[in-house]
Order: sequence, then C-alpha cells, then structure tokens
Amino acid sequence: GNRMRVLLSRALAPVARVSRPAPSSLAARSAHPAPRADPARRSGRPFRASPGPAASSTGAMQVHQFPCLSDNYAFLLHDPATGATAVVDTPEVAPIEAALRETGWKLTHILNTHWHADHTGGNAELKARHGCVVVGPRGERKGADAIPGVDVSVGQDDIVNIGSIEAKVLDVPGHTAGHVAYHFAEHSKVFVGDTLFAMGCGRLFEGDAATMWRSIQKIINLPRDTAVYCAHEYTLANARFAVTVDPENEALRKRLLETKRARDAGTPTVPTTVGLELETNPFCRPASLGIRALLGMAGATDAEVFAETRRRKDAF
Repeated sequence: GNRMRVLLSRALAPVARVSRPAPSSLAARSAHPAPRADPARRSGRPFRASPGPAASSTGAMQVHQFPCLSDNYAFLLHDPATGATAVVDTPEVAPIEAALRETGWKLTHILNTHWHADHTGGNAELKARHGCVVVGPRGERKGADAIPGVDVSVGQDDIVNIGSIEAKVLDVPGHTAGHVAYHFAEHSKVFVGDTLFAMGCGRLFEGDAATMWRSIQKIINLPRDTAVYCAHEYTLANARFAVTVDPENEALRKRLLETKRARDAGTPTVPTTVGLELETNPFCRPASLGIRALLGMAGATDAEVFAETRRRKDAF
C-alpha cells in the first residue's frame, strides 16, 4: 500500500526512509535531504533516556505535555526502547528545550500538524541544534515548502514510526488546507493540532464547514477511549459558548463547572477523550435534537448544523 515509514536507527542519525509510490511525495522528500548526524549520533552508542517526573506513559509510549506561548501546548513523545523522541509542533524553542532537559530525552523528530507559525516556529532552530527529522503535511496550499525544514511530507494513511512507535496520518483539512493528525492506535492517542479542541473546533481559515465536519468525523469515529491531544488551552471559552447552543446538556453543564475549577487551579484541560467530546462538544454533536431545536434546524443536514454552530462561535 501507499505507506511511509520514518525509521530510527539506534546507531545512526534518524534518517527518514520512505517507501511509497506517490511521485509528488518523493519529490518533496528529495528536495529536503535528511539532516547530517552530529558527532554524538555518529558514535554508534544507543540513545539513553530517563523519563522525568512530568512524563506519563501508556504501554511503551511516554508523553510529556507542557505549555508554550500564551495558550499553546507542545508534546514530547518518547519510545524508551530506542530512545527516539518526537515533539508534536514547535510553538516556542525555549520550553521545548527545557522539557528535553527535564526528561533527559534526545530530540530525533518533529511532527508538524499544519503550517501556522505557532506550530512550526521552532522548526529551523531545533533542527539546526538536534539534527532531527521534520515530518509535516504535504497538502498545504504551498505544498512541502509550507513547513520549515521539512524532510518528509505525509498525508492520509501514511505511517510514521518514532523508533518502534507507529502513528497513522489522518488528513483533517479545514483549519488549513493540509492539516494532519497523528493517530497512535496502539497507544489510544491522537494528536489533532487545531482541528478539534475540548468542546470546540478550529476556525475555518482554509476550508469550508463541510470539509471541517468530515475531518472531525475522522477523529470522533476513533474508539471512545482515545485520548485527544489538542494544541491550545481554549477549553473554558469553548465551554461558555457550548452551553449557549446545547443548554439542556447536563454533562456539558457539569463539564463547564469542572473546567472553571481546573483553570482556576492552573490545571490543563488537555488531553480530552473522544467519548467526552461526543457527549459535550457541540461541534461533534450536529445530530443532537436539542441543538437542532435551539438553532431551528430540525430538518437540516449535519454539515449545515455544524456550519451554523461554527458561524455562531465566530460571532460569540
């Protein structure tokens, strides 16, 4: 099949090896050669990693989440078996470097979800420092060049390996034309960038509502216990809007109160889960009779209800 693998060798630099027939992808790959190994990587010694106290693990995959900029999150993903470590998006270099020091992990990959500067702004500096492989979407309007320093461009159903950890790429356009998510099925985690938020969704900068609704369906059709890692702490503002279009939803009202308490305590509300979003996120619930009744759209399609909900959020 049309599958791509980004493989890490314990003895060599993390050079991406690609196996897929798509000419455009190969062209993008050859235009951005993999980074040269630094002397430590060429030594042949395996990477050593010792997870820090803020790192959580499920099975083999460890995730370290931390804030960047004013309301972004970044995530280090670590494979203890090989020492491979990826960061999902690069909003800001200093917090990423601090997280690497705290965990003792060595950065080998960058996984970009989309081209916006608060997701790719640290690519060039981190790649220059660490010689890491940059993986990003191939479908942005400017193509591979939209992602600074990109080595491997990916799209729907491509497979990305961070050491022994495997992710499947989902195309989730709408916020941007080429936005992707990374689904680690074995570890029940999906990293969705700015497509889906806790009780919200991304603005439609480069796609229409029907496109975004199709993208969100790919995420909410994953198993209900899948942890959803979104890229911003927008949850309280999203909840305050959500209750205006779904006021009879008891689970939503309860979650609004829980979110207020969490944010008052400085506690992150990310990750969420597919199941929780299906219960409380109006952008995942256009079939809801209560939402449809409030909007006066009993006979509309799900995409039309989603579009009206997004329009109201834009004006909220």
